[in-house]
Amino acid sequence: MTTSKKSNGWALLPFVLLLVLFFCGFPIVTATLFAAVMSFFYGKGKKVSEKFSTFAKGAGDEGVLTMLMIFALSGAFSAVATSMGGRDAVVNLGLSLVPVQFLAAGCFVIAMIMSTACGTSMGTIAAITPIAVGVGQKGGLDMLVLLGAVTGGAMFGDNLSMISDTTIAACRGQGVEMKDKFRLNFLIALPAAVITIILLCIFGRPDVVVPIGELSYSLMKVIPYLVVLVLALVGVDVMLVMMLGIVVAGGVGLLTGDITIIGFAESIWTGITDMDQSFYLAVLIAGMSEVVKEEGGIEWLVENMRKIMKSNKSAQLSIAALVGLADAAITNNTVAIIVSNPVAKDVSRQYNIDPRRTASLLDLFSCVVQGIIPHGGQTLLACTLAASYGIVATPIDVIPYLWYCMLLGVFGVISVFVPFADGAARRDPWNWEYDCAESKVAEKKAKLEKELAQA
Repeated sequence: MTTSKKSNGWALLPFVLLLVLFFCGFPIVTATLFAAVMSFFYGKGKKVSEKFSTFAKGAGDEGVLTMLMIFALSGAFSAVATSMGGRDAVVNLGLSLVPVQFLAAGCFVIAMIMSTACGTSMGTIAAITPIAVGVGQKGGLDMLVLLGAVTGGAMFGDNLSMISDTTIAACRGQGVEMKDKFRLNFLIALPAAVITIILLCIFGRPDVVVPIGELSYSLMKVIPYLVVLVLALVGVDVMLVMMLGIVVAGGVGLLTGDITIIGFAESIWTGITDMDQSFYLAVLIAGMSEVVKEEGGIEWLVENMRKIMKSNKSAQLSIAALVGLADAAITNNTVAIIVSNPVAKDVSRQYNIDPRRTASLLDLFSCVVQGIIPHGGQTLLACTLAASYGIVATPIDVIPYLWYCMLLGVFGVISVFVPFADGAARRDPWNWEYDCAESKVAEKKAKLEKELAQA
């Protein structure tokens, strides 16, 4: 752990370079690589090899390696479940249960469920949008309302899912359990979702009611998603949950004949490689952040943020603003969280913000901004898919109908001043001495004593 408390704003130049290169059109991983290399070549009194040692300490942190392992397992589960038809089964099951007159609200709910189960907003939008737009055209639905509903529902799960990149990054970066962050976020997301459903039921009704037709699905193929969701919610270790999810999804696929043993293995590999961008970014940014911290960059940023932070509440709003601005610049909410984690961690400890609350803020506001920015991948994908059906819509057109994302932001801000979502955290307060929840102190003590005895 770094003991330096020097303050040096120039140490933040690698992050500035990252943003400049990204805006100039560089791929995000390439931009991050150049920024990481730059961090080795400034600062006095240290060789490049010494800087790399610092970089390696950050990149090889236990929390980072755990995050990478969870990324790999999450990607593998998603790919296996999709290849055996699970994603289509969830979509068709949901649509078959929705009355056509409530299709817009139904698509929002289906997107909520699917994104929470799958952990991917982009995958949810890709799966649901073509079906929703095709049926919506026949029923005379307002396409902008429908696209806003699908995108908003997808962002619900992006924020809450136990296997979402954002959840993994926020929780591991702040050292908290995913189920604890879920409890906080769910109570903020729930009223936003309920109000959105009501609005969609009122303003999203079609001009005429047209039968959707027969939608085939297998309940067996929904089982892997239910297994992952239930086990994660009851507190089973997330790595074990993902492993079990992969096994169950593969077993279902083999039983139904949708995949072979070789296909199962290939899907696992495909899912892992699909996470390669998140892998590289996590390692590069974690290592670069450690170098920047060593050189005083994080301390300088915290010092300047402190000028506008007068209390615990203003510090929370600053964390929300930090991750929101990072996401608006980078257009990737997972990367925005990874970039913001070191500063948010320091601020939360200086102002006694429960780390579970900090993780909640990072995940929540990164998803709010990601959902409503016109250059975000979610709205771009929804509009691109709609265009194949002759629907001409731009992200700017859809943004006014992203009611859920806007309401989530509103309730997120309200939760800072009226902590209605913090009940579970208050019942099990954070112990700053042992850096864990009070209920985990005995376990943490035993672990430390064992480590000391072994040493």
